[in-house]
This record gives sequence, structure tokens and C-alpha cells, in this order.
Amino acid sequence: MRTIGTHAMGIRAPIIREGDDLAGIVAASVLEHCKETGIALKDRDIIGVTEAVVARAQGNYATTEQIAADVRAKFGGGTVGVVFPILSRNRFSVLLKGIAAGADKLVIQLSYPDDEVGNHIISALRVLDSGINPYTDVFTEEAFRARFSDLRHEFTDIDYLKLYRDIGGGAQIILANNPCEILKYTKRVLVCDVHTRARTKRRLREGGADIVFGMDEILTQSVMGSGFNADYGLLGSNKAAEDRVKLFPRDCGEFVKEVQRSIYRKTGIRTEVMVYGDGAFKDPVGKIWELADPVVSPGYTDGLNGLPNELKLKYVADNEFADMRGEEARAAVVKRIREKDANLMGRDETEGTTPRRLTDLVGSLCDLISGSGDKGTPIVLVKGYFDNYASE
Repeated sequence: MRTIGTHAMGIRAPIIREGDDLAGIVAASVLEHCKETGIALKDRDIIGVTEAVVARAQGNYATTEQIAADVRAKFGGGTVGVVFPILSRNRFSVLLKGIAAGADKLVIQLSYPDDEVGNHIISALRVLDSGINPYTDVFTEEAFRARFSDLRHEFTDIDYLKLYRDIGGGAQIILANNPCEILKYTKRVLVCDVHTRARTKRRLREGGADIVFGMDEILTQSVMGSGFNADYGLLGSNKAAEDRVKLFPRDCGEFVKEVQRSIYRKTGIRTEVMVYGDGAFKDPVGKIWELADPVVSPGYTDGLNGLPNELKLKYVADNEFADMRGEEARAAVVKRIREKDANLMGRDETEGTTPRRLTDLVGSLCDLISGSGDKGTPIVLVKGYFDNYASE
């Protein structure tokens, strides 16, 4: 029996610059890796490319001035409410600078005790101990500080209320979990949450807002020569400099096909390819969900569509073949896997398997392999992902 199953490898690449032939660089880097390690590329091996280098090669950047121009065009100046931004210097501080420059005044509404991806203003236990009801209780910044004296984040040591107030040009801060609280201050609202944005927009419109846009609707086309993203706007962007952000990459569907074609032309092997951003998993200590991007993967080849169709191996072994041992048990399990139905959804023998899309699972694996720091491996090769215990 083959002893190795799924394995993933980070692949180093040159420093990517705007205008580079990234598809060619990815293909060459993967093939050089295979040559260097003696690993044979096979059909359905998966090549992951981090969204950061795709956006960089596209030159998909925007300045705070360009962000401000689009914000002002959409809201017409005046007082703009900024609802449910995530607490992140990397993800939101530069965006806030641009938003503030596009409005005459900002009122920023923060959710508490944490934002939608788990960044805490204060711990949930502190809220519980205080007797506050976070579903109904609303606070000004001053009232909140009167209840909770130290609001510095335990990991970053940042006081996000002060940071956002200062970046927002002395913005007024309120803390509430009902988005309609902002309508007491302004009827013009920029919705900044990522995964719950559709619900927030609907509640605001039904609550009487005059103008509602989401960050996914800012810079959906080029403004003053900026980059843009027609699908996600400012969502998924990262700080590039003090007055510049890298946007989420666009046209990823064509990019992954070009990488796939390039590998096939050189090897005759049909790989799967995906662009990946943040993984989708939670830190049990810091409580932060990694997924601050709007999706794990903004582009992938057709073979990565769908969900896994897997048996729960321990269920089968413990229930159907509980009286078997050794080679007899192995042979029975292999036969059971090979004869499994094409769609096992809802069956007892799948209970406990992870009901997530392939792109979310593989993208999360790639994100963990490549990390977010100085590993220098923006390409990840995943081998054997579609293998199972019955694979020779």
C-alpha cells in the first residue's frame, strides 16, 4: 500500500512586478521545482497562486485620492456613516483615510465586542461581566470608555477606537450591533462589513437610509486611472503604502486557465489551478477568523468546483467492518471506497466529513502553507488531494 497521501509544498518565485507574465512565471516555477525535487507532476495536481502576486502583476492598486473621488461621487459629500468596518490596520486604515477625504464628516459605527471576523475591541467575558446587553445597548465612545478603561488589543496593543477616530479626521465613534443606529446621525451610509454586507444593506434601506453603498461598490471601475475590481470593489484590499492599497485581483478566471494551458503545453498534464486569498479558519486563542477577503478563491479551474464526496473512514471501519482486522479490513475498506455512490450527501457514512467547498478547503491549505510573512512561496503545489485510501 502506498504510504503517502495528500501533500503540499510552497514554491519560491521571483519578486513579482506590475506587467510581469505571471502565468509563465508560475508554470516555470512549478516545473523547476519538480525538476529540482524529482517530483513527478500528475493530472489533477493543484497549483495555488496567492492573490497578492496576481494583483501586483496586474498593477491593481488605488490611492486614497482615487478612493476619495469615488466616495464623494457616490455620496455627494456631507456626513457619511461608516458601518461595521473590521478592526485592522492592514485591511482598513488606508481605506478609511480615503473615505474620510471623500466626505465632510464621518460617523463610524463599530460592532462590539468584536467585528465580524473576530477582532476584539474587548473580550466577550468583559461584556458579560459588565451586565451589558450587546444586542440592544448602544454607546458613544465616551460612554464606552467610561465602562471599559483599557481598549488596547491584546496582540497588537492598538486602541482601534482612537486609531479610527484619528484617521477619520476626528470622526465620531458609536458602538452598536444594530446597523440602523447610524441613521440617527446620517442617512448616507457606507457598509463596510464583508460577509454580512447584503443583510446590513437591506436593513439600512428598509430602515430609511437615503443612500447606501457597500465597499464592494466603491472602485468597481477605474477612477482617475486607478485599479478596480468589478465584483468586489474595495473588499479584499491590503495596505501597500501609507496612501495606497492593493486591490483584490480581477479576471482571475482567465489567469488560472492560462496557467493550466501553459503547464499542459509543456507537459501534457492537466493540472487544476486556483488563485487563493485568506483561508477560512478560526484561531482558537485570538478568536480571529482569517477570512477577511470576500472569498477564499476569486478564480479556479472547473475541476475544483463542488464539494468533497467522501466516506468517513472511521465510521465505515467501526460499523460495517468492525469484526475485521489487518489485511482483511484494509481490503474491505478499499472495496467499499471504490464502490461508493457518486453522491453521498446526507448519508450516515459521510457524517463528520467537512461540508465545505473544495476551493475553500484547498485555498485554506494553500494559505497556511504560504503564510503571510517572509516565506517567499506565493505558489503552492498540492499533490494527491483527490486521492483516497483506495488510490494505488
